[in-house]
Amino acid sequence: MTEQPDSDELSETLSFCERTLQYHFRDRELLLRCLTHASVAKIRLESNERLEFLGDAVLGAIVCHLLFTMYPDKTEGELTRVKSVVVSRTSCAKIAADLELDRCLQLGKGLSDHESIPLSIMAAVFESLVAGVYLDGGYDQVSELVRRVVVPEIERTVETSHGKNYKSLLQQLSQKSNRGMPSYQLLDEKGPDHSKCFKIAVTIGDDSFAPAWGPNKKEAEQRAAENAWCQIEGLQPPNVTE
Repeated sequence: MTEQPDSDELSETLSFCERTLQYHFRDRELLLRCLTHASVAKIRLESNERLEFLGDAVLGAIVCHLLFTMYPDKTEGELTRVKSVVVSRTSCAKIAADLELDRCLQLGKGLSDHESIPLSIMAAVFESLVAGVYLDGGYDQVSELVRRVVVPEIERTVETSHGKNYKSLLQQLSQKSNRGMPSYQLLDEKGPDHSKCFKIAVTIGDDSFAPAWGPNKKEAEQRAAENAWCQIEGLQPPNVTE
């Protein structure tokens, strides 16, 4: 969205957002604030920054509850590692993109002119809307929203941990095509010692592939290998990060 949309355009934008969330806001001013980036707000308190702060906490609590009930045999450490990936900026931005929330964002001209919206802004609008639904409709409504859009991310994260061995598949593919052996590079890490996340990328010869975050180095390497495997096969990498 560009700066200062007319009232009809704004009303349709808000309606689209409600449809994609499958939730109707009683307070549309609150919905608009959820979608308003600081770059277009008159003052920062009219942007979605405070809502992002609340939404991050609400999202974390609901995801913890989901993990606790979905995986009764997993330890606290395992649940923490899955949660750190599921509530990460990358995952939140992916969910926002899947919901087409980029069509709803109210951005300043400098940002709205860009071809792609930064991951941090996409993640923030999802977290803001989590807060908005919580404030407007209560815990049951926001729990239903989070369950609907986050459970697939939870299942994918767990499946990546225990499913296909993309490192092995990538090695087979690279050897078959005479590309050389894959090399894994640690690009970044964040979080406290007991629940760090790691960002890893694959290089094969002179080719570099999309990096991926993971709740430990082993799973980050698997996700990075999946990205590389998909790119070599001409597919979109599934574990996109900045």
